[in-house]
Amino acid sequence: MMDFSAVFAEAHVFLRGTVYTLVVSALSVVVGFVIALPVCAARISQSLILQRAAALYVSFWRGVPLLVLLLLVFYALPYIGLAFPPMAAAVIALSLCTAAYQAEILRGGLIAIPQGQRDAARALGLTRWQIRMQVELPQALRIVMPALVSDVMLVVKSSALVSVVGVLDLTRASQNLAASSFRPFEAYLAALLIYLVINVLIAQAGHYLELRLAVGHKRFRL
Repeated sequence: MMDFSAVFAEAHVFLRGTVYTLVVSALSVVVGFVIALPVCAARISQSLILQRAAALYVSFWRGVPLLVLLLLVFYALPYIGLAFPPMAAAVIALSLCTAAYQAEILRGGLIAIPQGQRDAARALGLTRWQIRMQVELPQALRIVMPALVSDVMLVVKSSALVSVVGVLDLTRASQNLAASSFRPFEAYLAALLIYLVINVLIAQAGHYLELRLAVGHKRFRL
């Protein structure tokens, strides 16, 4: 028979673990997006060298298992003088991987913008940078918002792996509780439900942003 009394008694541990999970995920998404922007720009640039370098980056990091990368960053890099605390190692690994996916998502959004809009912007005297930031990027974000939200949800789920490098996240909290209370089913079920709630909230927030961007786009067109 299930008994969640141990889970409720250690609710503060789950709360702290949830905070760590949210912090790691949020930092990874933000840092990954910052990396993804220049990678995406290189992918669609007119320079063949930049295109190939960006394509190599994307192919490499999309092909690397996150768990192996976490172990490499935290346990192997100190041997060459690059030691990172658990939180930093987790953010580095997650950011590098999610940046590759975000770059491809953004590239798809930029490609979907009609060429006529760029031509019209040039005719109005906008510089290439202004076209990129004021015309292309806002529309690309509207187009790819569902895919970006899915990537954020994937980062949250993938963050469960950071417990292997000592981050006291939600997964590690459930592991500790399962070991101390001998109630693994309840501990892991509680963690599963918390992850589910987090991602449901992210999905709802993404849907709200998608609707807001769609309304803004319609007003702009009018």
